[in-house]
Amino acid sequence: MTSERDERFFGHPKGLGTLAGTELWERFSFYGMQALLMLYMTQHLLKPEIAPDVLGLAAFRSTLASLFGPMTDLAFAAQTFGLYSGFIYVTPLAGAWLGDRVLGKTRTVTIGALLMSAGHLVMASERLFLVALLLLILGAGCLVGNMAAQVGQLYAPDDERRTRAFGVYLIALNVGALASPLVIGTLGETVGWHWGFGAAGIGMLIGLATYLHGRRHLPPDQIRRRVERAALTSAEWRSIAGIVIVLLPYILAYAALQQAYGLMLVWADKNVERRVLGWEVPITWILTLDGLMTIVGVVVATSIWKRLAARGREPRDTAKLAVGCAGITLAYLFVAYFATWASVPLLLFVGFYLILDLAIGWTEAPTASLTSRNAPAAVNATMMAVFKLASAFSYFLLGWLARFFEPLGPALYWALTAALPATGMLLLIVSHRPVARLLTPAAGPDRTPSAFEAAPAK
Repeated sequence: MTSERDERFFGHPKGLGTLAGTELWERFSFYGMQALLMLYMTQHLLKPEIAPDVLGLAAFRSTLASLFGPMTDLAFAAQTFGLYSGFIYVTPLAGAWLGDRVLGKTRTVTIGALLMSAGHLVMASERLFLVALLLLILGAGCLVGNMAAQVGQLYAPDDERRTRAFGVYLIALNVGALASPLVIGTLGETVGWHWGFGAAGIGMLIGLATYLHGRRHLPPDQIRRRVERAALTSAEWRSIAGIVIVLLPYILAYAALQQAYGLMLVWADKNVERRVLGWEVPITWILTLDGLMTIVGVVVATSIWKRLAARGREPRDTAKLAVGCAGITLAYLFVAYFATWASVPLLLFVGFYLILDLAIGWTEAPTASLTSRNAPAAVNATMMAVFKLASAFSYFLLGWLARFFEPLGPALYWALTAALPATGMLLLIVSHRPVARLLTPAAGPDRTPSAFEAAPAK
């Protein structure tokens, strides 16, 4: 954490520019992989003439079948998508331990970027598909939590720019998400799957170069040995409990949100009319619009918060998350309605992403900010990894739910998906006072501020 106010990067510390630039390229590779993975598996890898040659794939499918029951190719692909994406957010717990106690965050992030680059490049080999996924999972574990923790460390605990900083970070993320379908998606769909995966690897190497070039602007690594760690106080444990409670509705909202980047693309590839002036728009290009609209959504959200903050009425992060849950619910009810049509117009499908993207700005940044602000300093990186672990449970949940897509049909399945963030919103409303009490232990027994009240003016 810096001791003086640094405003060299558009009013933020210069290190935020380095971290945002690195995250842009990391997400470029990650979302490129997401855009192609379900399509690659269902249209290519799982074909009878290819799947038997993939190292370990038969054993992997047999193991999943023994745990979850027999699966169609679509259900198996969705389950693999969920497990791969989920474990990308489990391994940051180990990565945080390396960053906090062994290697320091800078070295750990560097190792992670190298592993992810290798994973994307190994995807060029169909036979090594599962090996490539493993490299990507391990690399993300080293990189994700440590990078997010470094964002928080750029700011003092009472610095009002923190939530907006995570918004900037999210914008950079979505610039990568915007570009990756145009580059990775186009190469994968129209030239060759392996060209797309190779482009993702090159993007990750650019991200590593960005990080190493700007690391002098980042907080210095402070490796905490076990003997240096003081026991957490009861107030710190209460803060951790409050964070965990907030993560439960976040898991439900995020599980619904991420359906839009896996199973939704497979459904839309066959059911959305994508011809414009006789030319069929690649399905992955929709994600470019999604990235652009997400950036607009985050800018709108942060602008609203800034205006409200100037009046001393900015809502707390839990209230912002509740708004995000409501928006995601509305998006899936919208797609459930037109999923009953024989052919879905492209404009309506884009409208689904517009609603969804306006909600994203109210979902991820507030939850990350709440975690970063309230997590005890001794375990801050670990708690940021726990925040990412919540995303893992979301992916595991969406992978498991995918088995109901074919029995229910698209309309009922998207309605079921809408029920997830709706439940999260209700949980936030019911739990807001206990959460406020846990996260503000100094408020005293006479008054527990509501999590849905305006945050104190800075």
